[in-house]
Amino acid sequence: MRTHPYHPRAYITGMRNVQRGLASRTKIITTIEESGKSQASEIAKKAGLGKACVNYHLKLLDGQKIVSSKKIGRSYTWALTTYGQKRLLA
Repeated sequence: MRTHPYHPRAYITGMRNVQRGLASRTKIITTIEESGKSQASEIAKKAGLGKACVNYHLKLLDGQKIVSSKKIGRSYTWALTTYGQKRLLA
């Protein structure tokens, strides 16, 4: 197995990406809180993020059981779970 040499700036770059990711997820959660059940395209428009970005972060939030989806026709409607609401209040 080949290992890559450690790059001293890797941690800084990773932290910047983490902070941007947290900011994006915060916008998404706030948008869902304000509007209730929403489709990814509506969330993207209201949050000022790209649709691909929103879809990526919704999948991460779904994995953590913060949001849930329901398929209606060809699209999914996203909403906060009870667990997600409790986590936001804590």
